[in-house]
Amino acid sequence: MTSTDLVSLAREWLDQDPDPETRAELSGILSRGDLAALADRFGGTLEFGTAGLRGELGAGPNRMNRVTVMRAAAGLARVLGPGRHVVIGYDARHKSDVFARDTAAVLTGAGLRASLLAGAWPTPVLAFAVRHLGADAGVMVTASHNPPRDNGYKVYWGDGRQIVSPVDREISAAIETVGRVDALPLGDGWRTVEWPEIVEPYLEALLGLPLGDARELSIAYTPLHGVGGEVMVRALERAGFPRPAVVDRQAAPDPDFPTVAFPNPEEPGAMDLVLALAAETGADLVLANDPDADRCAVAARTREGAYRTLTGDEVGGLLAEHVLRHTSGDRLVATTIVSSSLLAKIAAEHGVRYAETLTGFKWIMRAGPGLVFGYEEALGYSVGSDAGPPVLDKDGIGAALTMAAVAAAAKREGKTLIDLLDDQARRYGLHATSQLSFRVADRSLIAKAVDRLNAAPPVRLAGRAVESAEDLAQGVGGLPPTAGVRLRLSGGARVVVRPSGTEPKLKCYLEVVVPVRGGDVAGARATAAAELELLRKDLAAAVGL
Repeated sequence: MTSTDLVSLAREWLDQDPDPETRAELSGILSRGDLAALADRFGGTLEFGTAGLRGELGAGPNRMNRVTVMRAAAGLARVLGPGRHVVIGYDARHKSDVFARDTAAVLTGAGLRASLLAGAWPTPVLAFAVRHLGADAGVMVTASHNPPRDNGYKVYWGDGRQIVSPVDREISAAIETVGRVDALPLGDGWRTVEWPEIVEPYLEALLGLPLGDARELSIAYTPLHGVGGEVMVRALERAGFPRPAVVDRQAAPDPDFPTVAFPNPEEPGAMDLVLALAAETGADLVLANDPDADRCAVAARTREGAYRTLTGDEVGGLLAEHVLRHTSGDRLVATTIVSSSLLAKIAAEHGVRYAETLTGFKWIMRAGPGLVFGYEEALGYSVGSDAGPPVLDKDGIGAALTMAAVAAAAKREGKTLIDLLDDQARRYGLHATSQLSFRVADRSLIAKAVDRLNAAPPVRLAGRAVESAEDLAQGVGGLPPTAGVRLRLSGGARVVVRPSGTEPKLKCYLEVVVPVRGGDVAGARATAAAELELLRKDLAAAVGL
């Protein structure tokens, strides 16, 4: 694209942009003649997919801004058609409330009915609202746990689940037909949904989860500057748990996330403040939500008084066993191809159906009828009862509430969550997981690395024989095709290598399974840690990045 083309596109964008901040940004770039900045903003376009939109805030089609959002809303309106009902939620990130109101204005201007949630509330509340209010679709303005400068736009369909193809393609195609946003008819007749109409029913629905009756438990909690705080505290108190100690510096929503380098509880250091609070208060359980509260992180107090942060797979195993002990009938549990294989063994032990899906909760929640529990290793969980999950998406509030129930029941029996993990290791073998990521400047290197592994997989990794190599692009196990390779190793170990869907990374998911001999869980953990480290080294050499 020539410099003349870039300048022309920028001026056309400037003419229709209703936001004084991005207008000022773009005017400054034009006045400086900064062609590199123009190319960064106008040389590409944020693509609308099954995850909706997500990107850095700023001017231009390759950024999240009011023009991009209004075009997305207009595309959604054209796919749905006049008279349909859309409920809209938003978090506390920069511009989220503005983007939500713009969405409501575009939808009502196009002849649809819009219901706008009155506050910056968790994503699970919006997902719940879609079904509770009988809407045809839902929009959540959030970038979840992305950096502060990002925002996003997630779409749910009338069944309460995230959209999948072909709906995403239909919306994307409709967006392409949208002209200038300053020519869109805008309405102002949307309805505002207050706390009693939607948050209260959501909290009431959570009481139907398998919470048992044990309540003696002390909890330290952080919403990580996100929107989960008030709802999480209310959920715990309504269920009868003591009020948790909350990290003061992270309690109020703050779009700049000033106390963390990266607002993701999986990132090193993100949970330091809540762990310090737990040590100060002697908490039995540590809970954290990501900024939009659809994910939940857990740390547990050991018998020695220290705290250990659990992996997503460990939490998934504990929640699964708890749910299956408190539900009945023909049930299904599901997880993804990159999560631990432990869930399959738990399902077999309890005599229930098990399903494996591609990564993402849009797939987990479509695993099949009778789903009572689903999870992904990236701290996402859907907890249900005999009536099914109250939210057809990952729900960090419901998961945290249920983990409190698990921990309280264990405490009543004189156990910790670590003891429960040890019990599972003795019963099923120790399933230890880890990750390895390669960030690249040239995305083509990722595809080449995957192709090499598929064409010539290693014969051995970490001293284990590679028994099979499955090209995920061929749609193995009845799954839709996706880029990547799965290596099955002797002894139940496995490696899944796949490109990241959002970053220029190749992600590798590792698992080893170590038998527990003579009840020596500590010895099995040490063996597993050593094997994972060797597996990381061998795989890094095999990937060649």
